[in-house]
Amino acid sequence: MNRTEVLKRIRENVDILSTSGNEYTAPQRETSPSVASLEEAMRLLRLVVFPGFFGAKQEAEASSIQYYAGVYLEKIYDLLQEQICNGLYFETGKCPNAREQASRMAIEFIGRIPHIKHLLSTDVRAILDGDPAAKSVSEVIFSYPATLAILYQRAAHELLLIGVPIIPRIITEAAHSKTGIDIHPGADIGEYFAIDHGTGVVVGETAVIGSHVRLYQGVTLGAKKYMLDENGQPINLPRHPVIEDHVTIYSNTSVLGRITIGRNSVIGGNVWLTRSIPPGSKILQGSIVEHKQPVRPSGLLQDLHTDFGGGI
Repeated sequence: MNRTEVLKRIRENVDILSTSGNEYTAPQRETSPSVASLEEAMRLLRLVVFPGFFGAKQEAEASSIQYYAGVYLEKIYDLLQEQICNGLYFETGKCPNAREQASRMAIEFIGRIPHIKHLLSTDVRAILDGDPAAKSVSEVIFSYPATLAILYQRAAHELLLIGVPIIPRIITEAAHSKTGIDIHPGADIGEYFAIDHGTGVVVGETAVIGSHVRLYQGVTLGAKKYMLDENGQPINLPRHPVIEDHVTIYSNTSVLGRITIGRNSVIGGNVWLTRSIPPGSKILQGSIVEHKQPVRPSGLLQDLHTDFGGGI
């Protein structure tokens, strides 16, 4: 095929692409968020939260930590201020005070980084204490995908609480692509959160996770159903599980709907669960349910048996 024919075919497809499917074309914006800039901000945040682990050797020296923390926090502020501003423009099309608003949001996020660092320290400890294969804190920080995914989610969650648009979701999706762990920035997660292995873990937007909770690979904390408005659009209501303190959920289990998993419960692998369970429960395949403390005689076993066709 000669060049003239090639260009003719290209022009034909340009015409088609320019006139169809434009509902998926972004409307005119002054600018858009930069994924690369947000990745750089998260890289710097990791240096601040885990000083000396991912930067130069001198950054780990006691006399240098404060200096480098200041340098990195200033860079994080500059990057976030610009990207939040871009996000405000992107979401609204018009935002007269976007730069000033972005500046306030960015510095408020800086003020929340000590809290993020504290939470991450508890998460690393929880991962280490619950995994005999982990030999040290350094190994968990350097090599465990859960550490990266939880760091990104905790940062994104704080940005979401501040009111930052679009940026939090970009950050958690970056972690998703890196680790295979998909945690929505809206999920509210307590201290000492551990994910073992992690591949395929999904945590929905309105999930609430208490302290000392451990998830294994393939766990889904998802929605069972959602409501639609009069226009047929989904309504953003609480629709994901509430996981209370000291709960362990083993691999490939789906916990769906706005249900509550009582504290000190254990859910075995390959379980499909859509009913609340009381504290101290043990849920395994084959309708094996044990309770470490008395519960009201509610016919729970029979209910579960009926719901899941004889097995949960």
